[in-house]
Amino acid sequence: MSSKEKTEGQVLAEELFYEIPNIAEKAPEQIEKAAEFCEGYKKFLDAGKTEREFVSTAVSLLEENGYVPFETGKSYQPGDKVYSNNRGKALIATTIGQKPLNEGIRLNIAHIDSPRLDLKPNPLYEKDGIALFKTHYYGGIRKYQWTTVPLAMHGAIVKANGEVVNVCIGEKEGDPLFCITDLLPHLAGQQSERSLKDGIKGEELNIVVGSIPYVDDQVKTPVKLMAMKLLHECLGITEKDFLRAEIEFVPAYKASDIGIDRSLVGAYGQDDKVCAYTALRAEVEEKAPTWTTMTVLADKEEIGSSGNTGLNSNFVGYFIEYLAEMAGVNYKDVLANSICLSADVNAAYDPTFPQVYEPQNSCYLNKGCVLTKYTGARGKSGTNDAGAELMAKVIQIMDDAGVYWQIGELGAVDVGGGGTVAKFVAELNIDVVDLGVPILSMHAPFELASKLDIYNTYKAFAAFIR
Repeated sequence: MSSKEKTEGQVLAEELFYEIPNIAEKAPEQIEKAAEFCEGYKKFLDAGKTEREFVSTAVSLLEENGYVPFETGKSYQPGDKVYSNNRGKALIATTIGQKPLNEGIRLNIAHIDSPRLDLKPNPLYEKDGIALFKTHYYGGIRKYQWTTVPLAMHGAIVKANGEVVNVCIGEKEGDPLFCITDLLPHLAGQQSERSLKDGIKGEELNIVVGSIPYVDDQVKTPVKLMAMKLLHECLGITEKDFLRAEIEFVPAYKASDIGIDRSLVGAYGQDDKVCAYTALRAEVEEKAPTWTTMTVLADKEEIGSSGNTGLNSNFVGYFIEYLAEMAGVNYKDVLANSICLSADVNAAYDPTFPQVYEPQNSCYLNKGCVLTKYTGARGKSGTNDAGAELMAKVIQIMDDAGVYWQIGELGAVDVGGGGTVAKFVAELNIDVVDLGVPILSMHAPFELASKLDIYNTYKAFAAFIR
């Protein structure tokens, strides 16, 4: 037998086994396309670090591409493009499709909030010659990762007269930055004996604001006064205005290429803005979809999707109901016939920490978008578990479109777990499955994603709503 001839077993293995290819090896022509696509993504990340900023930047993109604010009671025709802005922190973009609405909608739903540090309502204080901000962390962070990191101040303040002050300090060249201190190793003996999760405690996440005092012997807290004076000069606010504010502190660095081969994007907030951006781009570029499309950018996922801008509210269901009423069809039929991709990330296999993964069912960098049948914890608690029929349909869509994809679980069984908005979508009687980008260092101040995976996630969303 020639060394080039395959044995019967080799032929049978090729027919029956399935192996996920590395995109760079299988389709090297995508490397340049993915890199080009991610240039726009990086700029979008830098412009939209918070949910308010992401919505504002997304609305500008939508309006540039012909979208107009949605009006209840108005009649829309195939090809019409509309959007609904929910309180500046969540967004719905829709393109009316060719098929009747009661045949269903194709939904891509991502979240645009990310773990961060929020200011407490009464945050500013002085201690031992330093002015500090008290914070309350938002979402699942590892607290020790947020010390000695350059931070920027973002948010909105509503003054007593109703004026809204948009805050962004630390992003422009020459802006001051903020940070949280940590102990030097020479004095950290007791701290080092703490467990890793308590290495830094919640009440130790105090942000340095200033150290120069206001010169007046009669003032008890001169450093606090000087800091407040400068904030007043910069933003026109008083201390009481913090009670009417949403102020977030996020890492101040920009999205960057990572690796000597520039194959990865490193940035804050890629969970889940990477899926929000790719879904939004797919929505904007689809001009004449078969089904009505709906791209939803939701808030509050990192704290359980609560609140009226999160998916555990009715803002998406009400919007679909408005569409159904305008089309003269049954709202329940629309829901029952709709399909949703819960556009969220998964944890990429990290060879430095292999013990928390189950390699055969993990997702990997450079192997495409990850289709996650279920998330949850332990016995699939708190998850939507997509049915076989939906899995078959979504896989067929991706295969037909030449999308590189892989399957994935969120770590090994009983190691941990987590959830997505999929369970809230399923409560509307909509078929839903998670699809997104594999991420390294998820929830850290600096996360990593493969450009090839980002590009194929965009291709998957585009194929799904076509």
